[in-house]
Amino acid sequence: MKRIGLLSDTHAYWDDKYLEYFSECDEIWHAGDIGSVELADRLAAFRTLRAVVGNCDGADLRLMFPQKLRWTCEGADVLMTHIGGYPGRYDWSIRNQLFARPPKLFICGHSHILKVQYDRQLGLLHINPGAAGLQGWHQVRTLVRFTVDAGEFRDLDVVEIPKHSHL
Repeated sequence: MKRIGLLSDTHAYWDDKYLEYFSECDEIWHAGDIGSVELADRLAAFRTLRAVVGNCDGADLRLMFPQKLRWTCEGADVLMTHIGGYPGRYDWSIRNQLFARPPKLFICGHSHILKVQYDRQLGLLHINPGAAGLQGWHQVRTLVRFTVDAGEFRDLDVVEIPKHSHL
Protein backbone atom coordinates (compact mmCIF):
# COMPACT_ATOMS: atom_id res chain seq x y z
CA MET A 1 0.00 0.00 0.00
CA LYS A 2 1.30 3.45 -0.95
CA ARG A 3 -0.04 6.92 -0.39
CA ILE A 4 0.58 9.16 -3.40
CA GLY A 5 0.78 12.94 -3.65
CA LEU A 6 0.04 14.14 -7.18
CA LEU A 7 0.55 17.59 -8.67
CA SER A 8 1.14 19.27 -11.99
CA ASP A 9 1.84 22.62 -13.58
CA THR A 10 3.89 24.17 -10.79
CA HIS A 11 5.74 26.29 -13.36
CA ALA A 12 8.65 26.73 -10.89
CA TYR A 13 6.38 28.05 -8.12
CA TRP A 14 7.39 26.59 -4.77
CA ASP A 15 4.96 26.48 -1.85
CA ASP A 16 5.94 24.96 1.50
CA LYS A 17 2.37 23.67 1.67
CA TYR A 18 3.39 20.96 -0.82
CA LEU A 19 5.45 19.34 1.92
CA GLU A 20 2.72 19.79 4.51
CA TYR A 21 0.01 18.27 2.33
CA PHE A 22 2.27 15.46 1.13
CA SER A 23 3.74 14.64 4.56
CA GLU A 24 1.67 11.46 4.80
CA CYS A 25 2.59 10.37 1.25
CA ASP A 26 5.16 7.75 0.29
CA GLU A 27 5.76 9.16 -3.20
CA ILE A 28 5.18 12.39 -5.09
CA TRP A 29 4.18 12.27 -8.75
CA HIS A 30 4.48 15.38 -10.94
CA ALA A 31 2.59 15.44 -14.26
CA GLY A 32 4.75 18.04 -16.00
CA ASP A 33 5.46 21.73 -16.38
CA ILE A 34 7.69 21.45 -13.35
CA GLY A 35 9.41 24.70 -14.24
CA SER A 36 12.77 24.36 -12.50
CA VAL A 37 15.36 21.82 -11.48
CA GLU A 38 15.35 23.39 -8.00
CA LEU A 39 11.65 22.59 -7.52
CA ALA A 40 12.16 19.01 -8.70
CA ASP A 41 15.16 18.62 -6.40
CA ARG A 42 13.20 19.92 -3.40
CA LEU A 43 10.37 17.46 -4.01
CA ALA A 44 12.83 14.58 -4.57
CA ALA A 45 14.66 15.42 -1.35
CA PHE A 46 11.37 15.10 0.53
CA ARG A 47 9.93 11.91 -1.02
CA THR A 48 10.49 9.59 -3.95
CA LEU A 49 9.66 11.65 -7.04
CA ARG A 50 8.28 10.33 -10.31
CA ALA A 51 7.83 13.01 -12.94
CA VAL A 52 7.38 13.75 -16.62
CA VAL A 53 8.30 16.93 -18.47
CA GLY A 54 5.73 19.32 -19.84
CA ASN A 55 5.62 21.54 -22.88
CA CYS A 56 7.01 24.50 -20.87
CA ASP A 57 9.92 22.60 -19.32
CA GLY A 58 13.41 23.38 -20.57
CA ALA A 59 16.34 21.25 -21.67
CA ASP A 60 17.65 20.81 -18.12
CA LEU A 61 14.45 19.10 -16.99
CA ARG A 62 14.21 17.15 -20.25
CA LEU A 63 17.54 15.56 -19.35
CA MET A 64 16.15 14.53 -15.97
CA PHE A 65 12.65 13.28 -16.83
CA PRO A 66 10.91 11.57 -19.78
CA GLN A 67 7.86 12.78 -21.71
CA LYS A 68 5.97 9.60 -20.82
CA LEU A 69 6.43 7.32 -17.86
CA ARG A 70 4.88 3.88 -17.35
CA TRP A 71 5.39 1.76 -14.25
CA THR A 72 3.64 -0.55 -11.82
CA CYS A 73 2.69 0.78 -8.40
CA GLU A 74 1.33 -1.68 -5.86
CA GLY A 75 -0.06 -3.89 -8.61
CA ALA A 76 -1.55 -1.08 -10.70
CA ASP A 77 -0.28 -0.23 -14.19
CA VAL A 78 0.25 3.56 -14.30
CA LEU A 79 0.88 5.78 -17.33
CA MET A 80 1.73 9.46 -16.91
CA THR A 81 2.34 12.19 -19.48
CA HIS A 82 1.81 15.95 -19.53
CA ILE A 83 -0.55 16.46 -22.47
CA GLY A 84 -3.08 13.65 -22.49
CA GLY A 85 -6.59 14.96 -22.96
CA TYR A 86 -9.62 13.30 -21.36
CA PRO A 87 -11.74 10.18 -21.82
CA GLY A 88 -13.39 10.45 -25.20
CA ARG A 89 -10.95 13.21 -26.22
CA TYR A 90 -7.45 11.85 -25.70
CA ASP A 91 -4.57 13.74 -27.27
CA TRP A 92 -3.14 12.30 -30.49
CA SER A 93 0.28 11.90 -28.84
CA ILE A 94 -0.99 9.26 -26.39
CA ARG A 95 -4.21 7.94 -27.93
CA ASN A 96 -2.75 4.91 -29.75
CA GLN A 97 -0.77 3.83 -26.71
CA LEU A 98 -3.86 4.08 -24.48
CA PHE A 99 -6.03 2.04 -26.82
CA ALA A 100 -3.36 -0.58 -27.58
CA ARG A 101 -2.63 -1.29 -23.91
CA PRO A 102 -4.76 0.69 -21.47
CA PRO A 103 -3.21 1.25 -18.05
CA LYS A 104 -5.28 1.03 -14.89
CA LEU A 105 -4.45 4.67 -14.09
CA PHE A 106 -3.78 7.42 -16.64
CA ILE A 107 -2.41 10.73 -15.34
CA CYS A 108 -1.84 13.96 -17.22
CA GLY A 109 -1.68 17.67 -16.53
CA HIS A 110 -1.49 20.64 -18.93
CA SER A 111 -5.09 21.92 -18.84
CA HIS A 112 -4.86 23.39 -15.31
CA ILE A 113 -8.31 21.81 -14.77
CA LEU A 114 -8.75 19.27 -11.99
CA LYS A 115 -10.54 16.20 -13.26
CA VAL A 116 -10.99 12.68 -11.90
CA GLN A 117 -12.94 10.51 -14.30
CA TYR A 118 -13.44 6.80 -14.97
CA ASP A 119 -13.15 5.80 -18.63
CA ARG A 120 -15.60 2.91 -19.05
CA GLN A 121 -14.49 2.19 -22.61
CA LEU A 122 -10.86 1.59 -21.63
CA GLY A 123 -11.47 0.51 -18.03
CA LEU A 124 -9.08 3.07 -16.57
CA LEU A 125 -9.12 5.85 -14.02
CA HIS A 126 -8.06 9.22 -15.42
CA ILE A 127 -6.67 11.90 -13.10
CA ASN A 128 -5.59 15.43 -13.96
CA PRO A 129 -4.56 17.11 -10.69
CA GLY A 130 -5.08 20.63 -12.06
CA ALA A 131 -2.42 23.26 -11.46
CA ALA A 132 -0.39 23.74 -8.27
CA GLY A 133 1.45 26.85 -9.45
CA LEU A 134 0.48 30.45 -10.07
CA GLN A 135 0.92 30.67 -13.85
CA GLY A 136 -2.34 30.35 -15.77
CA TRP A 137 -5.96 31.39 -15.62
CA HIS A 138 -7.10 29.00 -12.86
CA GLN A 139 -8.36 30.63 -9.64
CA VAL A 140 -7.68 27.75 -7.25
CA ARG A 141 -4.45 25.73 -7.05
CA THR A 142 -5.06 22.00 -6.60
CA LEU A 143 -3.20 18.91 -5.44
CA VAL A 144 -4.46 15.32 -5.24
CA ARG A 145 -3.69 12.58 -2.72
CA PHE A 146 -4.75 8.95 -3.01
CA THR A 147 -3.86 5.44 -1.95
CA VAL A 148 -2.84 2.57 -4.23
CA ASP A 149 -3.44 -0.80 -2.61
CA ALA A 150 -3.37 -4.18 -4.36
CA GLY A 151 -4.02 -2.61 -7.75
CA GLU A 152 -6.94 -0.50 -6.53
CA PHE A 153 -7.29 3.22 -5.84
CA ARG A 154 -9.00 4.65 -2.77
CA ASP A 155 -9.11 7.51 -0.29
CA LEU A 156 -8.72 10.21 -2.93
CA ASP A 157 -8.48 13.73 -1.50
CA VAL A 158 -8.42 17.00 -3.39
CA VAL A 159 -6.51 19.85 -1.75
CA GLU A 160 -7.56 23.34 -2.84
CA ILE A 161 -5.34 26.35 -2.19
CA PRO A 162 -6.52 29.85 -3.11
CA LYS A 163 -4.37 31.06 -5.98
CA HIS A 164 -3.46 34.35 -4.40
CA SER A 165 -3.10 33.21 -0.80
CA HIS A 166 0.20 33.86 0.89
CA LEU A 167 0.45 30.72 2.99
